Amino acid sequence: MQVQDLVTLVPWTLVAQILNLFIQAYLIKRFLFKPINEVLEKRRAKADAKIKEAEDARSEAQEMKERYEQDMAQAREKASEILTNAQRSADARSEEILREAGEAARSMREKAQADIEQEKKKAVNDIKNEIGSVAMEIAGKVIEREISEEDHRRLIDEFIENVGEAT
Repeated sequence: MQVQDLVTLVPWTLVAQILNLFIQAYLIKRFLFKPINEVLEKRRAKADAKIKEAEDARSEAQEMKERYEQDMAQAREKASEILTNAQRSADARSEEILREAGEAARSMREKAQADIEQEKKKAVNDIKNEIGSVAMEIAGKVIEREISEEDHRRLIDEFIENVGEAT
């Protein structure tokens, strides 16, 4: 009986097996790993694109937030400015109204004083006219007769009464 060797090395078989291994590795690499790597690369590119989109969206949101805060600050400043201007305008209008009221009061006071002066002059003129007419009457009476002291006193009293009635 012949014993068969369990482990034998046949050079041509070994070369064929090594060639078979390289051919299989090449085929696996070309038809299996290459498409899988391409799919993985596409997925990585998509993930990178999504991450970039998210970062862009985040930076855009940050810019919008900053613009919003800036707009709000400007709106607050504008509101404050409007309020300040309104306050100044109200103060100026108040001052103008007070000044106009003062001028009107001064004008009325001056007019009243002018009216009083005019009435005073009129009263003085009336009194002068009255005195003139009374003096004429007295002179007429004096000329008509000679006056005694008693008549003189009586004429003076009449004159004073007439002047008192005239005023």
